Amino acid sequence: MSKTPFSEEEFLKKYNKYDYDLLSVTTDIIIFSISHLNSDNYRKLGEKKCSVLLVKRNTYPYINKWCLPGGFIHINEDLETATKRILLDETNLKNIYLEQLYTFSSIDRDPRMRVLSSAYMTLINKDMIKEKLSDNTSWFNITIKETTKNSSETLLTFYLENDKENIEFSVMKILKEKTSNIYDYKVVKNENIAFDHAIVIATGLDRIKNKIEYTDILFNIMPKYFTLGQLQQVYEAILNKPLLSPDFRRTIKNKVEKTNKVQKGSGHRPSVLYKYKG
Repeated sequence: MSKTPFSEEEFLKKYNKYDYDLLSVTTDIIIFSISHLNSDNYRKLGEKKCSVLLVKRNTYPYINKWCLPGGFIHINEDLETATKRILLDETNLKNIYLEQLYTFSSIDRDPRMRVLSSAYMTLINKDMIKEKLSDNTSWFNITIKETTKNSSETLLTFYLENDKENIEFSVMKILKEKTSNIYDYKVVKNENIAFDHAIVIATGLDRIKNKIEYTDILFNIMPKYFTLGQLQQVYEAILNKPLLSPDFRRTIKNKVEKTNKVQKGSGHRPSVLYKYKG
């Protein structure tokens, strides 16, 4: 076994941190919710849309572009502490459960320097938010058009809309590993979303879609009592596709229980209310 010319203690005294490449670390936070759009037909439920919270940048780079809430991690912070601080600084939100999504590490993802981002995500009921959101934040409703190019590539065209602005960007979803169902994402068109956040949003939505297949995450944003029609609309908004009612009811039959309450008013026929079984 070869010997080093000095001990580890001597090495730590001698080494210069600038002998190693430096990089910065950020965190980006995806906050998804469901928006309720009123229906012109009183006999129909209002449409529901998946929505994402974005921040308009007021400095370079990408000044006046929209991005996810995010920021640099301080040298004396761990990831969890930094994420809570950044969420509060950027949006004025706090006490929100976040889970780690993915680490984004493209070499050119930030024009200023080499930056890695550890992204976090959550799904919340924005009607339950008590804090006033920061002035430069806005909820954008999401519509997605999926175009299959071949067996391994799907073009995702995102249409984001708030009361004042429409944003469009496109991301190619590329199957990377068939056996593990892992995908890569590549921006095809983007003018208004800063950094690589178009890819971060696409990745986060796919994670949410997968999670509702094997977890009960959507019940976090449902009221205590709800109709099956309302619950189905939430599933459809996240999955970005209509569901057949019989199939949907078989999927959720072990997750909900019928109550003796009914929903009345608004011109609708009274509907039986259900609640989460968990």
